[in-house]
Amino acid sequence: MLHFITSLLVATVACVLADDGASIVGTWTTKSNSVFTGPGFFDPIDELIIEPALPGISYSFTEDGYFEEAIYQVTPNPQNHSCAVAAVIYQHGTYTVNGTGSLTLTPIAVDGRQLLSQPCQDNGVSTYSRYNQTEKFNGYSVYVDPYHGRWRLDLTESNGVIMQPLYLAYRPPQMLPTITLNPTESAPASAFVGDGDGSGTFVQNTATAVATGSKVKRDEGTAVPIGLSQKVKRSLENRYRTNAVRKSGIDYGLWWWSCLLMVVVGGVMFVAT
Repeated sequence: MLHFITSLLVATVACVLADDGASIVGTWTTKSNSVFTGPGFFDPIDELIIEPALPGISYSFTEDGYFEEAIYQVTPNPQNHSCAVAAVIYQHGTYTVNGTGSLTLTPIAVDGRQLLSQPCQDNGVSTYSRYNQTEKFNGYSVYVDPYHGRWRLDLTESNGVIMQPLYLAYRPPQMLPTITLNPTESAPASAFVGDGDGSGTFVQNTATAVATGSKVKRDEGTAVPIGLSQKVKRSLENRYRTNAVRKSGIDYGLWWWSCLLMVVVGGVMFVAT
C-alpha cells in the first residue's frame, strides 16, 4: 500500500511539473493590464497606433521562435510635470534561447515603430519613426506568483536588473502575423495615433508638421504589397475571433493539482505513522 501511494505521489508531482504553464509561450503583460500585443496596439496597414489607457509592457512568444513586443512608457519630469516624455514602441521578429539560458530578441528591422512625445521640446508634435533595437536578457524565469496566483515571467536585463513582472494574459499568444509587415526601407510618411475611442492625432516622422482632415494613407513608396496587405487585413478583421485564450487571475488547474498533491502527501504521512 505504501509503495502504491508513493508511486501515485511521484506521478502527481511529474504531472504538476509537466504543466505547460511553465513555458515562455504566450502573451505577457505588466500589472497595469492595459498593454497587449496584437492588432489592438498597432495596425500596420494604416500605420495606426492605438495608445493604451495606461503605461505598461507586453511581450508575446510563440513555440516556433517568434516574438512581439508592445511598450508604452512615460518618464516623468520631477521639475516640470508637464514635460513628461512618453514613448510607444512596437517590434516583432525572432527570439533565441541560448545555451546559457539568456534570451536574444532580434526584430525585423523595417517593421519596428516608435512614437516619441516630448511636449516641452517638440512644440506638441510627436516624432513617429522606425525603431530597431535588438534586446538581450541575461535570463528569464517562469513560475506561479505566490501572491497573485498567476503565471509570472521575470526577464533579467543585460545589466542584471530584473524587469517589472509580467503576467500571463493569453495562451496561445495574441499577435500580428510573424511575417515582414512593411517590406520597404523608406520611412512612413505619417501615422494616425488613435485613442481607442475613434479620436486621435496625426504625426509625421520628421516632427515638422501635423496632418489634418481625413486619415492620410501612406504614399506608394511605402505601400504594402497587395498579397501581404490582404493577409494582415484578414488578421485584423479576425482579431475578435482569435484562438488566444484570456487567462484568468486564478489558475484553477494549478490549484486542483496542488490540492491533489496535498491529499496524496497527507495519505503518505498517515500511512507512515
